[in-house]
Amino acid sequence: MKVVCKLSEDDTYTVSDCRYININNSKEFWYRFWDTKNVFPVFYQDEALDLLYLSLFVFGADRLMLRENGKDAWSRDIELHVPVLAYEKWNGLKSSVEDMLDFLTGDHWIIEFRSRSYVEKEIKARKRWERVKNHNNDISKICMFSGGLDSCIGALNLLSLQENREKILFVSHYGGGKGTKEYQDTLKEKFIHFYGVKEELFIQNHASVMDGKEDTTRSRSFMFFAHAIAYASAMNKSIELIIPENGLISLNIPLAHTRLGSSSTRTTHPFYMKMLQKLILDLGLDIRIINPFQFKTKGEMILECKNRDLLQTILEHTMSCSHPDNGRNIGMKYTMHCGYCLPCTIRRAAILRGDLKDTSKYYDNSYSFLQVARQAMRTYRYALANFDESTAFLKIQSSGQISEKVEEYADLYVRGMKELKQYLESVNV
Repeated sequence: MKVVCKLSEDDTYTVSDCRYININNSKEFWYRFWDTKNVFPVFYQDEALDLLYLSLFVFGADRLMLRENGKDAWSRDIELHVPVLAYEKWNGLKSSVEDMLDFLTGDHWIIEFRSRSYVEKEIKARKRWERVKNHNNDISKICMFSGGLDSCIGALNLLSLQENREKILFVSHYGGGKGTKEYQDTLKEKFIHFYGVKEELFIQNHASVMDGKEDTTRSRSFMFFAHAIAYASAMNKSIELIIPENGLISLNIPLAHTRLGSSSTRTTHPFYMKMLQKLILDLGLDIRIINPFQFKTKGEMILECKNRDLLQTILEHTMSCSHPDNGRNIGMKYTMHCGYCLPCTIRRAAILRGDLKDTSKYYDNSYSFLQVARQAMRTYRYALANFDESTAFLKIQSSGQISEKVEEYADLYVRGMKELKQYLESVNV
């Protein structure tokens, strides 16, 4: 599929046999980035705006093209024609962008860049920024805040350092359903109450494609990170971009052959993070990606949390499920964890390992109500029965290349599987 990406109706660029996406046409696309008032030291850097728009266009194409129509009923050929401000830089990074997107989504991407000028939305936003009298010059860290348990622990650890509380910007993203935003809002209110931080230090972003049909959306994390990178570019200093994610999920090792390849998300895989970091630096953006939990299991994160008492209090307000709105689709009145997907299962194992009381609400608490839950349990137990600690150094390569710190990653994988085993042995099905 060829997609011509536009930022205004005045853009007359075209190619043969293409589809158009204009992200500034609310009938086609809706996003909230420009709703946030920029009170930071400088206006967003051109390269960061280009990256943000690129991520939105990628997300749009990802949602519009059904995987079932791909050549193997999964992978797709997508050619994007993208307008950018920093054309010379982007044209020189074309292959890097394509390789990164290929790995992230499991598709084949061709990116054709073309030069553009500022559009009306950007001009108005820059004028608003020029009228700001009191700029926030204090931010030194940006923390991704999804509303999940990992991001909650990451936030708690940062907020526990009293001298740094006003120097952290928390950036969130939520999708089409209500579930994720509800959890983000509740946690934000808890943090404001317990730590006295200002509400303006929490920024929530949303993006949706009006005719989007594909639900796998492997590209969403790129869009999530690109928002934070855009904010970081306005700080006029070196910024740490903190992405709190337990190392086992980050490695994304499939538990069954059915989850091999791109059918298993690569959101924070070390290889993807390495490619994204290189792209950021090649664009001239002074931003460093840090995952403080790269070599921790989720259970270890809980055990070492800087405020375990508060974590226990707010545990039920964190959301780890891969499909939190599914319960609504079958008649539930409120959002809850499914209880059986891999993220839910790793969460439940971690809470047991972390010695907390699990106050979370699960739709299928015993892996017995739904057929898909029973099948999931069989898959997990089969994986554990065939787990061989001696081949961990090979297994960690299942979802992507690991060329550095192989022994540390292998040990992490072993500890993560043991954590999962301890929990599954406690479940009676």
